[in-house]
Amino acid sequence: MGEDDFRRLYDAHFDAVLGFALRRTDRPEDAADVTADTFLVAWRRVAHVPQGDAARPWLYGVARRTLANHRRGEGRRAALGDRLRRQLAHAVADLADEVVHRADVTAAMKRLSARDEEVLQLHLWEGLEPREIADVLGVPATVVRPRLSRARSRLRELLGNDPPAPGHLPAEPATTIRKEGPR
Repeated sequence: MGEDDFRRLYDAHFDAVLGFALRRTDRPEDAADVTADTFLVAWRRVAHVPQGDAARPWLYGVARRTLANHRRGEGRRAALGDRLRRQLAHAVADLADEVVHRADVTAAMKRLSARDEEVLQLHLWEGLEPREIADVLGVPATVVRPRLSRARSRLRELLGNDPPAPGHLPAEPATTIRKEGPR
């Protein structure tokens, strides 16, 4: 069976296959997909398509299997859609909480002195250690440690002694605010 034979097969049976699919689907576009996929299989297996009157039942069999695949796909898509909707609902709720918390932290950071804000940003947001902060600021490391400790204390006071949880800063933090203690 060549290209001309396939064209004749398509012309002779398209309406019948489309009708078969339309009677078994809820949406015309689904029937069109099933019909297109059925004839795609026929094109790929053109050497196996029976001749004459046996072609239509063969095409119906292909359409039936294609429809079953389509329904399984619909079920998977529906399940995935449900799962994504649930995850999105949780993510939106979590994001709303985080946005409120980040807004609180950002507002508190803005109320600090520029010096305190900068040292905290370098430590928390950029993940720098005091000696590295000292290099950035051009001051001795012995100056940075107490400055960082005081900045943490001031931020904690502004937040009501409730330090932000990891990941609840305006940018991805390298560490959390913690009370100074022996190192």
